[in-house]
Amino acid sequence: RRVHGGVTFVPVKMSVLLRCCCLPAAALRSSARVLSIVRLASTGKESKVTPPEHVKTIGVVGAGQMGTGIAIVAARNAGLQVRLFDASAASLQKSAAFVDGWLAKEQAKGRVTDSEKAAMKSKLFSVSTLQELKECDFVIEAASENLDVKRKIFSELSSITKPEAILASNTSSISITKIAASTSRPDKVIGMHFMNPVPVMQLVEVIKGLATADHTLQTTIRLAESMGKTTALSADVPGFIANRLLMPYINEAVQALFEGVGTVEDIDKTMKLGTNVPMGPLQLADFIGLDTCLAIMRVLHTDLGDSKYRPSPLLVKYVDAGWFGKKSGKGFYQY
Repeated sequence: RRVHGGVTFVPVKMSVLLRCCCLPAAALRSSARVLSIVRLASTGKESKVTPPEHVKTIGVVGAGQMGTGIAIVAARNAGLQVRLFDASAASLQKSAAFVDGWLAKEQAKGRVTDSEKAAMKSKLFSVSTLQELKECDFVIEAASENLDVKRKIFSELSSITKPEAILASNTSSISITKIAASTSRPDKVIGMHFMNPVPVMQLVEVIKGLATADHTLQTTIRLAESMGKTTALSADVPGFIANRLLMPYINEAVQALFEGVGTVEDIDKTMKLGTNVPMGPLQLADFIGLDTCLAIMRVLHTDLGDSKYRPSPLLVKYVDAGWFGKKSGKGFYQY
């Protein structure tokens, strides 16, 4: 800790810098506290940024872990009305249960009062058709990491939502320019890559497509900040910043396991204790989802054409076997 020019600087551990995405909350509490100290040291207090004036209601497409997390921070932190869409009734029910569980934990920790809990729940609405997003001012897509799926969603949103509505994708690797080409408003399409778990992780990567307007960019940054997030701008290249760095690291760990360089436990132990990250690469891959890791590596390999991004054969084999990690009960570890 040192003071220079009236500003206190606090050293940040490398583990904080490397925790790019998808870490479980338990593994991140200490890192989250470090980030809070950094913010408080530089500002004296956490600033409250209000959403853009013209954004009152947002839509979220996909009620999975990411979509539900985005809905939570939009309603809780930004105070916006949220329409959470999923075609699956089971997914919407699971999402609602997650929100209730999250609120209960926050209340037990003294972070949410009864009135705040009721206010947040009054802002969240589950919907079963995309048509019900037609009045949204801003829509965030959080569907599976598949270009065809995203193109179909954005094409439909483009015809359903009002012309001035901004359409954002939570994609972690796919070109925003390619997604925007499926709409009639590429100037209002942007990447808004949240990190998992969304209520915990501070970062949102913001990605402009080739045609994205500056007004769209500024609105997106303001919206992210109103959700309590810090933004980083990335060029529209495969993997952006976070996964351009993180996924090859994970893939190389899988390849090291494949080649017998070390066991699962020794590879993770080496990186945890040797580089002070909160979780080893193989356990991290399990929490992200091995199918997601493979999908991102395939985007990097296909779009960049460099053999260094070739997915490890072992990663492919695990996904073929249905071993997706924590969500399937088996990956590099048993759950």
